[in-house]
Amino acid sequence: MQTKEAIKFALTVSNGAVLSVIDEMSAAATTFPTPNGGCHPLWVLGHLTLIEGTIPAILFGDKNPAAEWQQYFGENSEPVADANAYPPFTEVREKYLQLREHNLNLLESLSEKDLDKPTKAPPKGREQEFATFGRSFLTLAFTKCCIAPT
Repeated sequence: MQTKEAIKFALTVSNGAVLSVIDEMSAAATTFPTPNGGCHPLWVLGHLTLIEGTIPAILFGDKNPAAEWQQYFGENSEPVADANAYPPFTEVREKYLQLREHNLNLLESLSEKDLDKPTKAPPKGREQEFATFGRSFLTLAFTKCCIAPT
């Protein structure tokens, strides 16, 4: 098995796990997971959408196409129970799917050798995880596995 094939497999499996859990919870998109709060399904999906958008930004220095949602779903944002405080769930889900498809196409366009290329803009404090194209895609898959139970 080639590295690219393994990464594609990890991305596909983790994506399936995320979407099955998120879709199951879509009717309760802003319900907190515990009585003490936490991140509700809409926030998790929005956060994952931002992460999907960072891949071209990290690899090439491009702008994150979901950057306008940073205030809702960014690292320092706080989830709130009011669905009206967010873009609609269906819009966030569609954007997530678009960015995931873009990233899969991007991965497909790379050679095995390309996976060792250094990234242009790894996130501060996460330089090791996003040091190369291959590590960036693998970290993307791991991010999904950590959020969605299988």
